[in-house]
Amino acid sequence: MYLKKIALFNYKNFSEASFEFDGKIICFVGKNGIGKTNILDAIYHLSYGKSYFNPLAVQNIKHGEEFFVIDAEFIKNERSEQLLCSLKKGQKKILKRNGKVYDKFSDHIGFIPLVIISPADRDLIIEGSETRRKFIDSIISQLDSQYLQQLIQYQKVMSQRNALLKYFALNHVFDNDTLSIYNEQLNDFGSYIFEKRKEFIAEFIPIFNKHHHAITDSQESVQLVYESHLYETDLLTLLQQNINKDRALQYTSVGIHKDDLAFEIDNHPIKKFGSQGQQKSFLIALKLAQFEFLKRQSGVKPILLFDDIFDKLDETRVAKIVEMVNSDTFGQLFISDTHPERTEAIVKSTHQSYKIFNL
Repeated sequence: MYLKKIALFNYKNFSEASFEFDGKIICFVGKNGIGKTNILDAIYHLSYGKSYFNPLAVQNIKHGEEFFVIDAEFIKNERSEQLLCSLKKGQKKILKRNGKVYDKFSDHIGFIPLVIISPADRDLIIEGSETRRKFIDSIISQLDSQYLQQLIQYQKVMSQRNALLKYFALNHVFDNDTLSIYNEQLNDFGSYIFEKRKEFIAEFIPIFNKHHHAITDSQESVQLVYESHLYETDLLTLLQQNINKDRALQYTSVGIHKDDLAFEIDNHPIKKFGSQGQQKSFLIALKLAQFEFLKRQSGVKPILLFDDIFDKLDETRVAKIVEMVNSDTFGQLFISDTHPERTEAIVKSTHQSYKIFNL
């Protein structure tokens, strides 16, 4: 699978731009602020139906304009696939495949497997548990549409339960029978999600460890630990045990929406005890593990986006990545960098076909 061409209209800093790709490695080089990362984000947008960097969709429209369009052609299983994503201010975003509009964006997730490695990944370490849950969910959802639908239903029921708790507080009433209906639904959806996350983590950890050992030459001991209330007891029991707390808080305080993935070095939080270099190695291993997991499960090499990472890595880590490119581990690879000479030296050393766009 590979991206053949892409056109941007009013997307971020681009009024109009188009690119055709014929190499295995595609590089965008130029000064900071010129739009290299924005091209990678447009590719990401077509895979996930949203930006990696700007969660508010309207922020991706070029200043002073009313809409954006991303139009691209992918080749998958030797077939041409036209994808178009567009947004007009005040309207819903539209995603089309071969001219047909998706009713639900969730139906598209997983069609274009893709992994991005970016300095913004540091949010996985420094931000709250929601960021790490989204990381887990995005991987599983690319491979399992039922998981994604159960997740959507869980969030919908939880919103309804939270609204009911607020109603109880506002009107000084309580109806346990109605609440029980939501509890049972949350238990059904939540139990399924918990089991799927456990299965995923069990498979993912050995892959992560392998990549981390390769990047660091086995110098460090790191851990990924899945944390969930559901290890204690089933969700229905937890909801019943915490009803007084939930009524006081007016929201659901326990469940799979509170799960976390702890990042540790020598059994301590890497956020507090890991150096910058150790954190970088951890994150790159995490993303390379994501890539390999998706490739194993789908049988397709995902598109890989390297956003400005050579600026952040020492020569040893760069050499490890080049080694993986040489071993044909990766499919199509997109790189953004500020140094044209450095980029060309790195991609030449891979002995793969490449194309460099100077922006």
